[in-house]
Amino acid sequence: MITGMRIDLVTIVVDDYDRALEFFTGALRFEPAEDSPSLTNDGRPKRWVVVRPPGGGTGLLLARADGERQRAAVGDQVAGRVGFFLRVDDFDAAHRRMTAAGVEFVTAPRTEPYGRIAVFLDVAGNRWDLLGPA
Repeated sequence: MITGMRIDLVTIVVDDYDRALEFFTGALRFEPAEDSPSLTNDGRPKRWVVVRPPGGGTGLLLARADGERQRAAVGDQVAGRVGFFLRVDDFDAAHRRMTAAGVEFVTAPRTEPYGRIAVFLDVAGNRWDLLGPA
């Protein structure tokens, strides 16, 4: 058994750092973990922007698209599938709060064997599942 291993960050390619930061910290209530100047591999300025759900866990690296290929991936990072999953303890309260904050839900809440679910779009247009207990 291997110990001491976890997924620390997952990248989401976005159009704009500040809009993405506003969405994840405002509408989703993630916590800003880092926002530092950095450089691309070829020396151009960029930012290292990380947000995490309250209490820690796997974070999101909000990476501004660099070049045509990356711009084309904004909002379609997993080919139109749900690729990100946000689990909450109180589904109905989270759904109401997120809806009031302007989060776009593309499915109505429903109950599945694994719990309550509704699909929403992030600031870039990627599909997420909001998941809660049944």
